[in-house]
Amino acid sequence: MSIDEGPTLRRRRLGSELKRCREAAGLTQENVSRHFEWHAAKVTRIETARVAVTPRDVKDLLSLYGVRDQTYRDALVELARLSRQRTWWTDYRDIMRPGNFVGLEAEASSMRTWEPIVLPGLLQIEPYMRALMQTGRPDDPAQNIDRRITLRLKRQARLTGERPLRLFAIVDESAVRRGIGGHEVMSEQLRYLIERSQLPNVTIQVLPFSAGSHPFLGGPAALLEFQETTHLDVAYLEGLAGDYYEEQPTEVARYRQEFEQLSAMALDERNTVKLIESLLSG
Repeated sequence: MSIDEGPTLRRRRLGSELKRCREAAGLTQENVSRHFEWHAAKVTRIETARVAVTPRDVKDLLSLYGVRDQTYRDALVELARLSRQRTWWTDYRDIMRPGNFVGLEAEASSMRTWEPIVLPGLLQIEPYMRALMQTGRPDDPAQNIDRRITLRLKRQARLTGERPLRLFAIVDESAVRRGIGGHEVMSEQLRYLIERSQLPNVTIQVLPFSAGSHPFLGGPAALLEFQETTHLDVAYLEGLAGDYYEEQPTEVARYRQEFEQLSAMALDERNTVKLIESLLSG
């Protein structure tokens, strides 16, 4: 168990282990739900880390699955206990999108992200954020806007902390040309992009209009990767109708390949900076 793991990754590891134990016992999710007289979806939510499972439930599940190894049992029970701990983003759950993307991002070792319309949240300055949020959420109370901005600024700490996130950001050319918040705000934002691109753990690429069609025309996407637990990597697709999380390793591998293709189509880092500099001087 890594000391860098937080509750989100621990919950996902626990769900993966419990699923493996259930399948080894030859039981279906329906079998387990009926045995404990649980809601039909509870086992699914446990195995997909949608809910935190109690240490008591873990003990009962392992007994049903015939798991006798006490060391292994104790490890999973401890994992259940640690997965229920509060963390810094817990207080912002009421303004977070469903699915706990923030929790995954907070514990990932690297992230590949594609933004077709606006700049990635981890690379936005505060005035740019505020202009976006006030436009997209005109009825949101000022207090909520302030909390959303605080949350986004805290997320950005992953880029410069003790265990910095390796960020590969690809943005559409329209995102660097679209004036958000007025000329001064956008100029400051573009200068900030150049500054962030100098970080050793940050790679920023612009996909030019000339690139044409590509695999991610549907909307924003991200691939979150976890060191030493690559089977828990997850692809995230953001949409107006709802967000989608893909966790099947074969599908995640396909998204990884598509991100690599998109990166090959985009301007390299040097030419990306040159394009941004030309916008600043134009």
